[in-house]
Amino acid sequence: MILYPDVSGERLDAYLARAVPDLSRSGAQKLIEEGCVLRNGKPAKKNEKLCEGDEISLTVPEAKPVDIPPTQMPLDIVYEDEDLLVLNKPKGLVVHPAAGHSDDTLVNGLLYALGDQLSGINGEMRPGIVHRIDKDTSGLLAVAKNDFSHRILASQLKDHTMSRTYEAIVCGSFREDSGTINAPIGRHPSDRKKMCVTQRNSKEAVTHWEVVARYRGYTHLRCHLETGRTHQIRVHLAHIGHPILGDTVYGHKKPELGQSTQCLHAGQLCFRHPRDERPVMVFAPLPDYFTQVIEKLERMG
Repeated sequence: MILYPDVSGERLDAYLARAVPDLSRSGAQKLIEEGCVLRNGKPAKKNEKLCEGDEISLTVPEAKPVDIPPTQMPLDIVYEDEDLLVLNKPKGLVVHPAAGHSDDTLVNGLLYALGDQLSGINGEMRPGIVHRIDKDTSGLLAVAKNDFSHRILASQLKDHTMSRTYEAIVCGSFREDSGTINAPIGRHPSDRKKMCVTQRNSKEAVTHWEVVARYRGYTHLRCHLETGRTHQIRVHLAHIGHPILGDTVYGHKKPELGQSTQCLHAGQLCFRHPRDERPVMVFAPLPDYFTQVIEKLERMG
């Protein structure tokens, strides 16, 4: 693959993550370190600053066989065909293997259920996973069964034509019925596990929200992602003073209403099918933990 940067001063790894739909920044860095990226015919370094008109040659190696143990687990599949599936992930389930979670993740379950019917674009840690949601966020997640579908879905995710809508219970009350949060998100300067609104080394982030219901001290919101940054909804709502109920990382440090993790559910996913471009709309009803919170709020008056 040959690429020609259109701006000067951007780091090579950041440019590749922006220019190649299915490549993360860490994935770009790995390819650079493995010598798979040339800048003007010479091996490149990940922190090189690009110039307009540079020629970038990218070679993506064949996906390596996964070394992840298949694990039998219940999967709530709400849509499936020969190219992809959409499942409803429960709260508490980690999406892909990481330190401390090697055999109890969604990827382990997918490997048991589908075997080699998963795309290999994301390498050996996230086979088939097009996008992810946090461990303690419930809801819809798209999984590709082949590289063709993965590339198309990842492209839709990148150009914002894949629509994702979330339900959230947040702290505080809103005067307005709807609004937009447009604030860039980047890595937290002192806590590398967290994100924050910042102008430094950040990416554009836009969240649209609307009020579903108002309660005493809390609000049920519906949030539509225009972009898809890590922890975006959680960071944005905390930034405007309305952290998500139960989010002890970005919000109140003590659990409220019995919630010690964020009350956030990915309830709607819309995209065009990668094979024939027909519109696909998938819905996941509010899970029990979410409806139980609403019942408590209704009793509070």
